[in-house]
Amino acid sequence: MPIYLTTVCAAQDESVTPTLSVERDETFMPATAYDPPVPTLNLKSGFSDVFTSEKVILSCNVSSSSGWTFTWQKDGQPLNQNADFSFPELPTPTLNWQTTWADVFEGEEVSLSCEPPSSHWTITWHKDQKPLTEEGSSFIIKTVTKSDEGKYTCQAQFKSRSVISGFSNTKSLNVNPNNPKVSLIRNLDYDKLYPKESIEFTCNVNVISEWKYEWYHNGTEIQDSSSKNYNIASVTHSSNGEYQCKVKRGKGPVYISNSVSVQVADPPTPTLKLETPWSDVFKTEVLKFSCGVPSTEWTPTWYRDQHKLKDGPSLEITSVTDDDGGKYTCKAQLTSRGVWSGPSNPVVINVYDKPMPVLTKSPSFPMMYPGESIKFTCTVDVSSGWEYEWYHNGNKAPLPSSSTNSIENVSHDSSGEYQCMAKRGALRTDQSGSVSLQVSNPPKPILKLLSPWQDVFENETLKFSCNVSSSEWIFTWYKDQDKLQNNSHLIQNEKGSMLNISAVRSSDQGQYTCKAHLKQRGVSSESSYISVSVHDRIPTPTLNIEPLFNPMYIGETVKLNCAVNVASDWSYEWYKDGTSDSHKTGKEISIKVNLSDKGGYSCKAKRGEKTLTGRSNTVQLDVQEIPVPLLKPKTQWLDVFPSEGVELSCSMQGSSGWTFTWYKNPADDAKDTTTMSNEGETLSITNAKAMHRGNYTCSGKLKGRFVSSKNSSEVTLYVYDEKPTVTLQQNPEDNLMHTSDYISFTCHVNVSSGWKYVWYKDKIPLDTSGIVHNISSATTSQSGSYQCQVKREAKTTFWSEKSQAVKLTIAERPKAGITLLTGWSEVFSTDSLVLQCDVDESNNWNYTWFKENKELYSSLKYKVTPQDDPEQSQYTCQGFSDKRPLYSKPSDSYRTKNLLLKRRILLSISGCLFFGIIAVFIGCIALRIFRKPVAVDDKQQEPNLFLTMAQLKDRNDAPCPLVEYITDADLNLPNKEGDEDGTSCNETTPLPISSPEEQAVTTNGKDTTENGGGMVSFLH
Repeated sequence: MPIYLTTVCAAQDESVTPTLSVERDETFMPATAYDPPVPTLNLKSGFSDVFTSEKVILSCNVSSSSGWTFTWQKDGQPLNQNADFSFPELPTPTLNWQTTWADVFEGEEVSLSCEPPSSHWTITWHKDQKPLTEEGSSFIIKTVTKSDEGKYTCQAQFKSRSVISGFSNTKSLNVNPNNPKVSLIRNLDYDKLYPKESIEFTCNVNVISEWKYEWYHNGTEIQDSSSKNYNIASVTHSSNGEYQCKVKRGKGPVYISNSVSVQVADPPTPTLKLETPWSDVFKTEVLKFSCGVPSTEWTPTWYRDQHKLKDGPSLEITSVTDDDGGKYTCKAQLTSRGVWSGPSNPVVINVYDKPMPVLTKSPSFPMMYPGESIKFTCTVDVSSGWEYEWYHNGNKAPLPSSSTNSIENVSHDSSGEYQCMAKRGALRTDQSGSVSLQVSNPPKPILKLLSPWQDVFENETLKFSCNVSSSEWIFTWYKDQDKLQNNSHLIQNEKGSMLNISAVRSSDQGQYTCKAHLKQRGVSSESSYISVSVHDRIPTPTLNIEPLFNPMYIGETVKLNCAVNVASDWSYEWYKDGTSDSHKTGKEISIKVNLSDKGGYSCKAKRGEKTLTGRSNTVQLDVQEIPVPLLKPKTQWLDVFPSEGVELSCSMQGSSGWTFTWYKNPADDAKDTTTMSNEGETLSITNAKAMHRGNYTCSGKLKGRFVSSKNSSEVTLYVYDEKPTVTLQQNPEDNLMHTSDYISFTCHVNVSSGWKYVWYKDKIPLDTSGIVHNISSATTSQSGSYQCQVKREAKTTFWSEKSQAVKLTIAERPKAGITLLTGWSEVFSTDSLVLQCDVDESNNWNYTWFKENKELYSSLKYKVTPQDDPEQSQYTCQGFSDKRPLYSKPSDSYRTKNLLLKRRILLSISGCLFFGIIAVFIGCIALRIFRKPVAVDDKQQEPNLFLTMAQLKDRNDAPCPLVEYITDADLNLPNKEGDEDGTSCNETTPLPISSPEEQAVTTNGKDTTENGGGMVSFLH
């Protein structure tokens, strides 16, 4: 920085006070003219602005005078020899950022400025104390790189002097290797925005600085928006697109954010759907609507004719009335965002009364022809979605349920009255009015040959006509299925109904037909054909006889036909046995034959005056008498019952080809004769009735000929008034029979013969045939209800009614039983046994006894002794009665073996027991008498060694000596006599007797007491 100072010098004469002369800023001011001279101060060095270490020379001179001494002043103060002539230090430049940030990014522009003291100074630049080549007060790095990072200073150098200032302050430049990250966010994160909603974007930079912001929409800069935030207060469809922000500072690069998409769409329009099928409805039908919204966040609201009905996802009207007609819409509200959709698609509901279907047909011709097609249309002029039912002649027709039904090929079955009915859901209309369809065959053209002959000769004329009853028809002609065209040889009239051939050629031979056409309907009908033959020579006639029978019978009529194969008005001559017969003329002669007409016949033919054929072939005629038929029965019997069948046969011996006429009760007067309709050789009466009763004859007639024979001889047929009576007889006649009885049933028929018999038990057929059904040995399973029925078979089977039912009950035959009457008490008084025969049923029985199956005698009882029966045989008995059952089953066999022996053993045991008990009793008495008494204190309880019979009876463990004895092994009998099992003895235990006779003894022994023979009863 320059230093400014003012120096003053003065010259002084010692006698004169000097006048000071002052020079400022290199400008010399003229000295004031004083009387003393004024010194002149001059700057000898080159610069008035000097810096420390520079040399400054000042000179003070007095012009035109000398001898002056000089004194010096600085800033008006005198200077002495030691005056301070120091000057300020060299100026230091100041380094400043032209850009406002020290932290920069690669690619940015950085600017530094260094202010010099004056314009005479030159600025040099240093980085990290190393000089740079750049000079000037500004230092600009256009594109910063990492290598530009460091500490920057500057110095000032005086341009014309070797003066260098000190270093300026230091500025550090930091270069960030990573560009700043710019991110764009928005405050609403919805996929779609709806018009009138607001949205705010925020552009964030991860480095805080003085950024300038630019906003872009779809690549176009948004003007008037340079802040960090960008707000759209009310979005529209033009707000759609991609949004970005860009930031920069100074002249550095531009940094671009991510893109943020904004999609603006109209609020989704709800879809109103009619869930029920139809918008045209009828009273009482059901209506259901649904309002389709994008999600459950939308709440539908329902309107009819713009009047709010309700809120909710669906709308249902269960029974439609007139008031329910109108235009239905729905809207949806997004409650969380306050957005309303527009109205949905409208659904217009029309309410009607039940309609009446209308049935039409197309085409509407009154008459249709087979093969044509017709379409029926059932129309309901209100609403849609109808299904249709079709009716033909009042019956439901199996036709599709569409509104139209076509019959592609009508037939006669298609004729009738048609109706339809419409339905949908539960609603059904009434049936439509009837539409009639009449189908008839197309009229067949009538083809006529107007010329005389079908078979012609060349150059003759042919003329045909073809006619239909109606005039709309036109005609085409065909020969041998080939269509004929008009030419000079074939001439047709305007509609083609006539065809003329003026001169026949051999090529005109063939079959001629015509077709009638209804062109507008595509219907055609073909006539029958007429065959035309063209011949080039005269034929020979052929004589035919009709009928051609050999022989012919008297009274028959025979026709002789002289045929020429070209029918062209021939006249004929006839011959018999070679002789001309002038009485017979014409093509055909008829003869009612007699025996005199037998012979050979021939003929000739001619046409006009010039054409004459040769003689025909000869035909022989044979004539005979008519034979008489033979009548005979084919069934075995001529007396039959109602519904039975009868067959009679009528035959003509030695001849064939006859049919027969049957007569019943022939009389001289034909009025009293019944003629049967059957014409066969056999007269079958499958269901005879009383009306068929009578005398039958037959007569023959040749098939195809008028030849009838005389009546045959008579055959008499008798038909009973009712079916035969079948009677079932049982022998014997008792209803209750017993097993093993012999029973015989006989089936009686009151009339006729040839019967076969069918037997039933409980209505189930039996495997028995014949008039008698025998039961040789009855069993209980043969009880039941018996019937019989008769039949006889011809071509059909005749069945009588079933006989009356005879109920047969077979009971089990009672069985005789043998009882032993001899009791145990009688063992001591007898050695015989008395047996008694009994039958359970009370029937006044007489009993017969058998020994070893040999009859003894009849009695109720039978006595057996060892003397009478030393072998001890088997005995049986049987009961006999004079009423059923007449006898019983034999009893089981009763064997007396071992029974008497057991009685004797029992008697011995009883005696031993009796005397043993007496001995014990006496010993006990003696012991009591002779035994020394014992003191009461020393007396012990003695066991009771001798039990009474009552005590023994109460003890279950008491042995039974009689049982032990009887069941001893040496008394066991062989198996053939029956097993004998021992049992324990108690009050209910019987003696171990296994055979019937022993059981009988035990049973009778129940009445035995102690007083009865001195035995103790073991059953007491």
